[in-house]
Amino acid sequence: MECSTHNAKSSSNGVEEMNIVEDYDQEISLSDELEQYKLGVLRTSVEKKDPTSKGVDDMMLRRFLRARNLDIEKSSSLFLKYLKWRREFVPRGFISESEITKDLAAKKFFLQGLDKDGRPIGVVLVAKHFPGKGKVGVDEFKRFVVYFLDKACSRMEGGQEKFLIIADLQGWGYSNFDLRGYVGAISILQDCYPERLGKLLLVHVPYIFMAAWKMIYPFIDNNTRKKIAFVDNKKLSSTLLQYIDDSQIPETYGGKLPLVPI
Repeated sequence: MECSTHNAKSSSNGVEEMNIVEDYDQEISLSDELEQYKLGVLRTSVEKKDPTSKGVDDMMLRRFLRARNLDIEKSSSLFLKYLKWRREFVPRGFISESEITKDLAAKKFFLQGLDKDGRPIGVVLVAKHFPGKGKVGVDEFKRFVVYFLDKACSRMEGGQEKFLIIADLQGWGYSNFDLRGYVGAISILQDCYPERLGKLLLVHVPYIFMAAWKMIYPFIDNNTRKKIAFVDNKKLSSTLLQYIDDSQIPETYGGKLPLVPI
């Protein structure tokens, strides 16, 4: 009797485990079907309101859909707002280097290598950024951010949609604090390049930065917050190696690639 009972439990567990796997696969399938259906509805909606969106591929529309948790109305609003912004802020379709000479000269943004998931790697030396004067300065920095993000996206291969950014705050001080510039960059990243950020690693973070972080944090949406990680100095090497192969890590962090400013 004892032997018979044991066999029954073993058989029962096997069936339960199989059912769990099948249910999980079915949930994924249904989720994919729902997303595909909503993607079609979203396309119909935005093309009706703005015919220029007909040239947009499904991958881009899907990023906006996911950024708003498959809510068609919110996704449509975000995407149409993006199209309007792009026409006004980037009328020629790209940012020319002549429009961002000051920020380029500062050599604060770098772009080279790929992480283990094939995502382009960007490095930002935050202490090299200083607030611009008035609206003109803020607008130039925003154009510089767009220039950087477009560069990062252009280096994606094989259906890759995301990039990884290392934001290095070594040497950061209050003279670097630029709330309008930071919020402007966050807004562009979240609203105009949704679901492009794969991971943001904040390294060499000085204690004084945390006071500024409290002011910046409320402007970051929940989806973006999940992708941000503060890296302890003692764990910098191990953390970078978790995401990036040694051959693709910049030399300044113990890797083999020299930093290349954009």
